[in-house]
Amino acid sequence: MLLFVIVILVVAILAVIFALQNVNIIFVNFLIWKLEGSLSLILLLTFVLGFIVGLLVLSPKLLKRKSDIVGRKEDSKGMQEKTEVNNLTDR
Repeated sequence: MLLFVIVILVVAILAVIFALQNVNIIFVNFLIWKLEGSLSLILLLTFVLGFIVGLLVLSPKLLKRKSDIVGRKEDSKGMQEKTEVNNLTDR
């Protein structure tokens, strides 16, 4: 846990340094949208949007895997109970 906190702090410090060094104003034109902002803000925005798109693309697969795992755990529990019943009747 301490290592996780240290890593988060280091990343946050690096992000602040990056933001302070990239204060240049840039213009972004995309289709009909026009955006003006600092380089660091635009890069952060594109990173966050990419992360969200990635999560949306992966979410159906992750949900299917989770439901498969739950189903297999239920099957395993049922088979374990069946095995215990068989072991009791064999005695």
